[in-house]
Amino acid sequence: MLTHKNQNPQKPARVVIIGAGGFVGGAIAAQLAKEQVPVLGITRKEVDLLQPDAGKTLAAKLRDDDCVVFVSALAPARNTAALLKNLMMAEHVIAALAEKPVAHLVYVSSDAVYEDAANPVTERSICQPSSMHGMMHAARELALRNEVKVPLAILRPSLLYGENDPHNGYGPNRFRRLAEKGEAIALFGEGEEQRDHVYVDDVARLAALAIMHRSTGILNVATGSSISFRGIAELVVALSGRPTEVRGTPRQNPITHRHFDISECLKAFPQFRYTPLREGLARAARTSARTVS
Repeated sequence: MLTHKNQNPQKPARVVIIGAGGFVGGAIAAQLAKEQVPVLGITRKEVDLLQPDAGKTLAAKLRDDDCVVFVSALAPARNTAALLKNLMMAEHVIAALAEKPVAHLVYVSSDAVYEDAANPVTERSICQPSSMHGMMHAARELALRNEVKVPLAILRPSLLYGENDPHNGYGPNRFRRLAEKGEAIALFGEGEEQRDHVYVDDVARLAALAIMHRSTGILNVATGSSISFRGIAELVVALSGRPTEVRGTPRQNPITHRHFDISECLKAFPQFRYTPLREGLARAARTSARTVS
């Protein structure tokens, strides 16, 4: 759950986004720009978090009245090498914040930190990741909580989608791109698994709210509405207007579902509303079409 140090939203003097060139970091930067909040974007070009001197380089760019958003990661982390590199990145951010404490820190994590059987998922659900990616975020969270001495908010988004996602993972982003080309969408099994999908701009809006309320604690970022992958594929095809085949494949893994109880999000930000899936997918398709044309 989140606790607000600012009951009424206040713009920080500046927000430093570590990972501003990425999918989520870029969306947060764009949201803050809309709200006229000064932003310093940090990408690998400015600070390479894998370099030995990264902590000092980053610290030199920070001010004591900054809010720092840490979203940079090598994702998805699929093996031990990627896990260790991501932990090194976190180590250097922690070193920078030890040398130059700031006013507030927001870490963008993942719902992969939870055990697969946690249904419905709440902020109190056990953190027991079953993937290397989830373990990476869980370890980063633990390190930040134990070693950083500034107010900390941790956001744990569910599966994300949006027009600029570079990963092309199984789900809305891949399905949309296949449909745009008129290529068949192959499901895992019959696409029975139900998941909660979040439009990336909603993550950005919630991050901005947490920043301006100077929130601390943990918040899941999920809509509270899960849908099967087949349902998503059929919705994507309907929005594309193309005769795209949706076909099943022999199942390799057991069927698992994930549902969220979003009571804490509603309590923290009562006026906030998530973008409905159909609307978010339509926005992503329109933006993609404009980019291509």
